[in-house]
Amino acid sequence: QVQLVESGGGLVQAGGSLRLSCAASGRTFSSYAMGWFRQAPGKEREFVAVISRRAGLTYYADSVKDRFTASRDNAKNTVYLQMMSLKPDDTAVYYCAGGMEVGEWPVKEYSYWGQGTQVTVSS
Repeated sequence: QVQLVESGGGLVQAGGSLRLSCAASGRTFSSYAMGWFRQAPGKEREFVAVISRRAGLTYYADSVKDRFTASRDNAKNTVYLQMMSLKPDDTAVYYCAGGMEVGEWPVKEYSYWGQGTQVTVSS
């Protein structure tokens, strides 16, 4: 079992930056690829980024590529999402999720989800 808790969300002006954190409990954190997703009001949840369990691989949605960076510190059981050049369209609840790497990259299925943290970007 892995429990995930996101933090770091808030209100920021367009062009600004935020860093989200996702703290995991459990000794198996390093066994999971960690993904970031977001859901805006009235929209479906969408994939944002994923980082492999040993941080050797990352993959990003086109909408955030070159602006967002996923990283992780397995010693701290924490994964991060550095968000730069934020746009109003980035406004959403952001979730982290853990999924097993079973040969396919990027990971498609996630077993564990956090509760989310709100990011609001004002214009």
